[in-house]
Amino acid sequence: LDGTLAGDYGFDPLGLGSDPEILKWMVHAELQNARWAMLGATGVLLTSVGSTLGLGFPEWFEAGKAPLPNTVHGSWSLGTLTATMFLLFHWVEQKRIMDFRKPGSQGDGSFFGITDDFKSKENGYPGGKLFDPIGFSRGDEALYQKYKQNEIVNGRLAMVANLGFWAQYAATGKGPIQNLADHLADPYHNTFTTNGVSVPFLNY
Repeated sequence: LDGTLAGDYGFDPLGLGSDPEILKWMVHAELQNARWAMLGATGVLLTSVGSTLGLGFPEWFEAGKAPLPNTVHGSWSLGTLTATMFLLFHWVEQKRIMDFRKPGSQGDGSFFGITDDFKSKENGYPGGKLFDPIGFSRGDEALYQKYKQNEIVNGRLAMVANLGFWAQYAATGKGPIQNLADHLADPYHNTFTTNGVSVPFLNY
């Protein structure tokens, strides 16, 4: 690590960046997981707000129990939903891994004749009007690099946040917004030291 990558602060105690090929894959993997984590954290918080406000939203840990959507043909089965998602994700992930191995290769016109709008700016950063309609990757290069830095830093924060949501539920059985509301209502008696799990030797 030499500070040239987005989010590169030279911290690599396990030496994962010592091999250039492994580093290339690790950068790509972290970026993808960071994006999923940001989507996940947003979903957890929005549904938790809805649940706390009594809008009928399930908490994130209850979402899997919610009924699947009804269609004119009846309810979806979990098997049908899983198979559909698998097929769609398989196609998208195949396109992504092929572009990772050979950047720009997916703009060859093999998909409905689309060329430039499928060409990535660089690995992990799709360009073109389809994947970058606002034009974040176009224009000022320094601003583009700043966007990359902001994305990975916020993505890392989101990954830690998702771990925190899981730990919070394991300790209290509640969502993050409800936990926050409980803490604000009684800040001295609703903390991580009083839930009986986080610090087990403390009894209140």
